[in-house]
Amino acid sequence: MATYLSRDEVRAIDRRALADYGMPGVVLMENAGRGAVDVLLSLGVRGPVTICCGKGNNGGDGLVIARHLDIHRVPVRVLLFARPEALTGDAAINFRIIEKSGLPIIQSNVDGEWRAELEPAEWVVDALFGTGLSGPVRSPLDQVIPVINASGKRVLAVDIPSGLDCDTGLPLGPTVRAEHTVTFVAPKKGFAQPTAREWLGQVHVVGIGAPRVLIGDA
Repeated sequence: MATYLSRDEVRAIDRRALADYGMPGVVLMENAGRGAVDVLLSLGVRGPVTICCGKGNNGGDGLVIARHLDIHRVPVRVLLFARPEALTGDAAINFRIIEKSGLPIIQSNVDGEWRAELEPAEWVVDALFGTGLSGPVRSPLDQVIPVINASGKRVLAVDIPSGLDCDTGLPLGPTVRAEHTVTFVAPKKGFAQPTAREWLGQVHVVGIGAPRVLIGDA
């Protein structure tokens, strides 16, 4: 197994898990989100937890996290920085589940009152952008990250702090400063960069159920 994975290797594992091993993407997302909740529980989370979700798969992981925190009776709410109709694939599936479950979902925009949703939170979960980000976070979401950093809350990043480059470990612009990062399958290449620590905090590696032989080929 590779000690660190590059952005391309992460994509290859996901692609092969789906195409070569027949693993549904929604199962991989479920395992990722549930693993992140296990870490939060081990850290003594009590809530409330506010989960900031983007429209991609990283946001989908955040939606799974919301459901499993609710299962453990941890107060949780989702700030969705996207239109629900913009969600696709596995993220859309998980959105429909939490919507039907009655979990609090605030469809947020940068000009709205979403900042107040951070105030009662014990933890803020960053599920805005994942390892695929290769350029600076664009407006208007570049305005969200500084607010998270200034909130004074405990912050857990999903897979990688939003704004951090997966391969270089360098900030691409505004970047979430996490206390803990739950990353999937293996540490990412950029995590080896000593200066990345100030953004990552403590790194926890959790599996997503991909076969060991597949990960060993990365």
